[in-house]
Amino acid sequence: MQLTVSKVGKTYDAQSVLSGISFEAADEERVLLLGPSGSGKSTLLNIICGLQSADSGWVSIGSEAISPSNGDVIRKRNMGIIFQTLRLVSALSVKANLALAQKLQNGSTDPAMIDQTLERLGIANRAKARPFELSQGEAQRAAIARALVVRPKILIADEPTSALDHANTQTVAELLLEAANDAGATLLVATHDDRLKAHFERTLTLSDGRLES
Repeated sequence: MQLTVSKVGKTYDAQSVLSGISFEAADEERVLLLGPSGSGKSTLLNIICGLQSADSGWVSIGSEAISPSNGDVIRKRNMGIIFQTLRLVSALSVKANLALAQKLQNGSTDPAMIDQTLERLGIANRAKARPFELSQGEAQRAAIARALVVRPKILIADEPTSALDHANTQTVAELLLEAANDAGATLLVATHDDRLKAHFERTLTLSDGRLES
């Protein structure tokens, strides 16, 4: 599904955080949004996901404009999101986290799909573990699995390799690309980690709230 960002601007306390951000990600395209901490990446992702409103400009998912007023509906219908803090429910097992995501997004669960996704991501043996019992790499995989089991048309990840070593960074990058391919989803990854550039054909660079050409 195509993502369109048009002239998006955001200001906090009279300070511009985003200024005139415009780009498109075509159906099933893989896009890396690269920028240092504080460059506005997370704010932009929040606007794209309909979690925050833009002060100017607009974002559309397919033919629909997205904003906080309709964000819940559009996210449920189209998006799988991997947040920087992962946001796994600590009281639930990995498998239960995935089932909850499906229930909230689709109104039902698909145990077979959950099992297949955990198997494909190499953490089927951790299905009954709770998040605090996982290694960092396992937790990243669990968060990716949770985003995939809702059958997203757009897969979005915020700093998915932060604090990971080189080997795990490569593994997570490959998993995200494979996951997007399997789901037929558009992939947008925001990161400060330039090690990911080698995995993406297209990189957008965000600096001081502006896209560099």
